[in-house]
Amino acid sequence: MEPLSFQEYICSLDPATLPRILRICSGVYFQGSVYEISGNECCLSTGDLLKVTAVTLQKVICENVQTGQKTELPPTFKGLFQLSSAPSPCPTPQGPSRPGSRQKGLTLQQAVGQSGGQTQPLLCPSISPHALLLSPVYEVQATMHLRRDQVKIPSTLEVDVEDVTEESQDVHFARPLLLSELLRMEEVLPAQAEILEGPNSAAIFESSWASRLQKGQRLQIHGCSHSWRVLASARNSARRFLLSSAYQGRFRRRPRQFAGVQELASGLQPGQRLHVVVTQDCEGRGDDVPPLSVGDRLEARRLLQNASSTRLLCQRRSEEEDGEDEEGEELLLPLDLGGSFVEEVCDSKKYGLAELLERLMLPCDVRVVATDPALERDVLGSFSSLRLEARISQPFLLGSFCEEPDEGFEIPPQWLDLSLVLTGEPVGTQTPSTHHSHVEELTEAFYYQLLAQLPGGSAPPPPRPPKSKAASEKAQPHMGRAQGQKNQTHPRGSCPPTPQHPASPQAHPAPSLPLKAKSLPIQQSTPNKYSPCPYRLAAPQLHDAPGDTDMKRSSDEHDYEIIEDSIQKMIRKAQAILPF
Repeated sequence: MEPLSFQEYICSLDPATLPRILRICSGVYFQGSVYEISGNECCLSTGDLLKVTAVTLQKVICENVQTGQKTELPPTFKGLFQLSSAPSPCPTPQGPSRPGSRQKGLTLQQAVGQSGGQTQPLLCPSISPHALLLSPVYEVQATMHLRRDQVKIPSTLEVDVEDVTEESQDVHFARPLLLSELLRMEEVLPAQAEILEGPNSAAIFESSWASRLQKGQRLQIHGCSHSWRVLASARNSARRFLLSSAYQGRFRRRPRQFAGVQELASGLQPGQRLHVVVTQDCEGRGDDVPPLSVGDRLEARRLLQNASSTRLLCQRRSEEEDGEDEEGEELLLPLDLGGSFVEEVCDSKKYGLAELLERLMLPCDVRVVATDPALERDVLGSFSSLRLEARISQPFLLGSFCEEPDEGFEIPPQWLDLSLVLTGEPVGTQTPSTHHSHVEELTEAFYYQLLAQLPGGSAPPPPRPPKSKAASEKAQPHMGRAQGQKNQTHPRGSCPPTPQHPASPQAHPAPSLPLKAKSLPIQQSTPNKYSPCPYRLAAPQLHDAPGDTDMKRSSDEHDYEIIEDSIQKMIRKAQAILPF
């Protein structure tokens, strides 16, 4: 067939013959042009093929033959049209009229369809007494090669086309897919694919295979992976990992560390008690909250809430009160109280990952005591402590590169999506090895992004704001009384109490380094001047010089011989021996 303008072809098209395949021919845009079609950029170049699947009337341009005025009519226009005896500007044979159409008139759809793509004058009293010319504008839905979605093209697009349906029966219009779509298309897997566009998000894995997912790379997608994952982070490092349920290493529990009462309360599981040891001195708050000293053993029980605040009920126990029936000193600790605590753990059993998650609640601290034998180098064995933060049941796809079919990797399409096209080529029947996916290191940016997506989040609570000046001044008169109460209710031998520096309004507790489990003092300690205290680093007050304060503390705590007395004795002895 001879090339026609796109408008002429669509107006003469019988919808019953769809779908039709068209080739873009020479026209106004001979070398191909870029159009904005339904918000998407669409390039129609000479030689491109379109598969027309649907045609819908969008609007009708109505032109007054006498005045030249044009009006747009919607497809829902209710007026009726009659054939006009006025000569057409382009004389054409008129189409056959339907029975009774002259008497009743034609609807807009009938009038446009009856013309068969030819221009002929019509009358519509509801619009004008003069003859009218109707020009329909259709929306054409079509499929294009390597386009994910169908395009919607106006029939007025200024290109020429020719119908090549008969000679193009074996043409396949490849439709790009997103990797996430393949999760719902297990019936087409395994399949070979070519990447059309790499991930548009930032990197999530530090692995070398992830950086190879670029345009033109050919993959084999073998199927869905049914492994779950565990988010883990190294306690004394900035490295984070995703562990597969197929990981074969063995773990041993490590004592958890809690920075403040709020973290301690979050680590308390319903129906269980948490035994911890204080690893950093913490000042009390008046009569209600006694101070805590390094070595204090606490048993966190439950949260108690009243109208004004929520507190953690704890019991301070001594070495003599280790029995379950023995009652120690009850403490109600406010959640914004500082301090540092470490869990008492008496469990030396080695656990697999699945067994560990059955026995313990997350988050929990562990150490790898036996590395995964499938890994050439298991990086997890180099860390003294790992925190397992959350279990993740994200779907993964098992893939491999066509040039390395035996080395597999697992891709999370919800996090690492990309565009690809199925090539239809055969895939090997052997399932590739997945041991490289047992441990995947995460980038720092994705770790925090993932942490924010987890239900409830497992990020540590934000730091408490510094005390206001009024609160600090109010707390100062109670310091001595709080220290005295601690010595009365929780004796530590005959050593005198530790004097406290007044807290500066700008002073913050110094961060404490986590203690190793082996070196933890389980017995209760006696406070003295060398006990670490978070307020020792506070700025000195202006009303007391540092030297005066040290002299007062020295004279109060020790019974040293004053140096002036010794000098006076030596002078008197010299006078007796050598009279002047």
